[in-house]
Formats: sequence, structure tokens, C-alpha cells
Amino acid sequence: MDALPLRSRGVSNFVTVRRNLTNHVVTGVAIISTILVLVPLVAIFGYLLYKGASSLNLAFFTHVPVPVGEPGGGMANAIAGSGVILGLASLLGIPVGIGAGVYLAEYARGTWLGAAVRFTADVLNGVPSIVMGLAAYALIVARQQHFSGMAGSVALAIMMIPTVTRTTEEMLATVPKSVREAALGLGIPKWRTVLSVSLRTASPGIITGCMLAFARVAGETAPLLFTAFGNQFWSFDLNQPIAALPLQIYVYALSPYDEWHRLAWAGALVLIVLIMASVTLVRIFANRGVLKGGN
Repeated sequence: MDALPLRSRGVSNFVTVRRNLTNHVVTGVAIISTILVLVPLVAIFGYLLYKGASSLNLAFFTHVPVPVGEPGGGMANAIAGSGVILGLASLLGIPVGIGAGVYLAEYARGTWLGAAVRFTADVLNGVPSIVMGLAAYALIVARQQHFSGMAGSVALAIMMIPTVTRTTEEMLATVPKSVREAALGLGIPKWRTVLSVSLRTASPGIITGCMLAFARVAGETAPLLFTAFGNQFWSFDLNQPIAALPLQIYVYALSPYDEWHRLAWAGALVLIVLIMASVTLVRIFANRGVLKGGN
């Protein structure tokens, strides 16, 4: 009579041990995976610190590039130019991407036009950046007969749109249908429901998608080679060639001069820090609710 309870107790202990072992194994795999993701980032950032920190000084952030052999010089114009180009690209690309994502998630489900927009966004996500630069060159630079910061911003904005579009669509799809139905049941128009309910609920994920798109284009060089072209002097005229940090790093890295190589490493370090700082600030504001309409 006691054999059955003993056998059941043994099976129960075996199941418990197996579950605990599986839990520890999966936890260990997750920790190892996290370490494998962090190691390259830490290694790259550490190497940039090693190679570029020694070239950072006040002149680097306040002076424009100088000819080889002259003391001093920096990348102040390139840093400012990158801010101008990326800011305009975000103003052009993010609203269009969010609008397209809202259309796909709220109005185009099951339609041929929605499928076409979705397919186009997926294809654009895989197009090499140099092809984007060539397209912007043919559509804007060749017609204007000169390079310009506006052309560079348009090229980067086109690269941002598909990422923002697909992220917005996926985040809106996670909003419970009951939330939309509750708003519609109160007599709120659909467009108001989308703006005040759906977008606000999905805003953390949408903001993350915008950050990913921004981080992707912030270090792009190929599109700017065919559009913004670069400038060795201060210039904020979007109708003229304008300096950008990735372009200046590219020029210095290809040069045969050790001093320019050191400045290229310093520029790469500054570029990574600026991207990390901008993404971190957006995350802080998003978590505090500032970007979600909170207090």
C-alpha cells in the first residue's frame, strides 16, 4: 500500500529536480548571451577610449580642421554639421514613418495598398546605404547641380522611414482591441482614438523605434559622400555642402598622416558618445512620461 505514494513522491522529486536544472541552464544561457552582446560593445568603446581620448581637448570642440603640419585644429564644424543634418533628417523622416505605421496598423489591414507599403518598407530596410546615397544624388544633387546639406538630410530621412514605419505598426498592433472599442463606444472619432489612445499607449515602443532609426543613420558616411559632400569651414547653409562628423572621420582615416589618424579616432569616440547620450536622454524622458504626455 505504501509503494504507490513512495513512487509518486519519487516521480515528483524527479520532476522538481528536472525543472530546477532546466531553469538554471536557461538562466545561464541567458546570462552568457547577454555577456556576448556586451563584450563587443565594451571592447569597441574601450579601444576608442584608448586610441582617441588622448587627442580630445578644447580645440577639438571649438576649432575647424587645419592643414597638415599646423598645430591645433578640431572638428567643431563637423559636430555642428552632423547635428543640423540629423536634426533635419529626423524632422523629415520620423513623422512620415509614424504616419505610415499608423496607416498600416489602423486603416490598411487586409488591403492591397497596405501590403504594398509594408513590402516596400521591408525592402528599403535591406537596401545598402550607398544605394540610398546614389538615389539622393540622382534625384536632388544632379538636378540642383551642386551638393547640399538638404540632400544629405533627405537621404538619411529616407533611411529612417522604413524602420520607424514597421516599428510603429508592430507597437500599435500590441494595443488591446478592447481599449480602442472602449474609446469608440464613448463616441470618440476614430482619428481622435488613434491619436489620444493608440499612439499614447504604444508611445514607448514607437520612441524606441525612432531611437533605433536615429542611431542607424547617425554614423552613415556613404549617403553623405554623394549628397552633403563635406566642408572644411563653418557652414549652416542647407543649400550648400556642409561638414559632418562621419565624413570628417572618413577623410582623416584615409589620409597618410598620423596626426589625422589620431583625430579620426577622437572623432569616432565623440560620435559614439553623442549617439549614446542622445539615446539615453530620450529614454530618460520617455520613462518619466515627458514624451508620453505625462506630467
